[in-house]
Formats: sequence, C-alpha cells, structure tokens
Amino acid sequence: QVQLVESGGGLVQAGGSLRLSCAASGNIFSIEAMGWYRQAPGKQRELVASITRDGSTNYADSVKGRFTISGDNAKNTVYLQMNSLKPEDTAVYYCNARLVTVVLGVFATWGQGTQVTVSS
Repeated sequence: QVQLVESGGGLVQAGGSLRLSCAASGNIFSIEAMGWYRQAPGKQRELVASITRDGSTNYADSVKGRFTISGDNAKNTVYLQMNSLKPEDTAVYYCNARLVTVVLGVFATWGQGTQVTVSS
C-alpha cells in the first residue's frame, strides 16, 4: 500500500511564508510525477504546481513568482515553498503522486490534505 503524508500547513499572516512537504512511502517502484492541488470551500480543486521526475515544473498563473515546487527523488518527497502568501491562497492543499508499483502498476494517489490559512 502506498501512502502520501503531508506536513507544513498552518496559519500565517498575509505576506508570510510556509513550506509544505509530502513524503511517499510503500512498495514504490518509481514516482513519475508529483504535484500540489488546493481546494477552498465551495470551489473546485485546482492544480497549484507539479514536478516530474526529470525536474520539469508547472505552476498555476496565480502562484507564479511566489511558489516554488521541488523534489528529492532519493527521499520520494516533494516540497512547496510558498512565499508572499495572500488570503486568496487559503485552502486545503493536497499532494498527488503518479507512481508505479510492481503489484498494481501505474496509478495516482492523494494525500489527506493539509490546511493553509492566510489572514489579512
């Protein structure tokens, strides 16, 4: 069984910073891509940032220049450095991974989510 464990969420004032971490564990053959999504109450879940195994990154327009996604292949971990936070960034942030296991093959899985709240 594969599990994604997220950490780093919390409450910060506008202009502050947070760093989210997501560690994948289990019988993993390889991780092809990982990403961060967020969902605010009453809104759809949206992609924030993603990164592939070769280091290619993608960002939502709303976070470009403020957020940075990075990964550590050896640790099966992805990070999201969030700077200059705005109240509009308030949401539950979810980690997603597209991975390969010997038993199940290729599939995608989600973390449990971590709350990020930015006060004004």
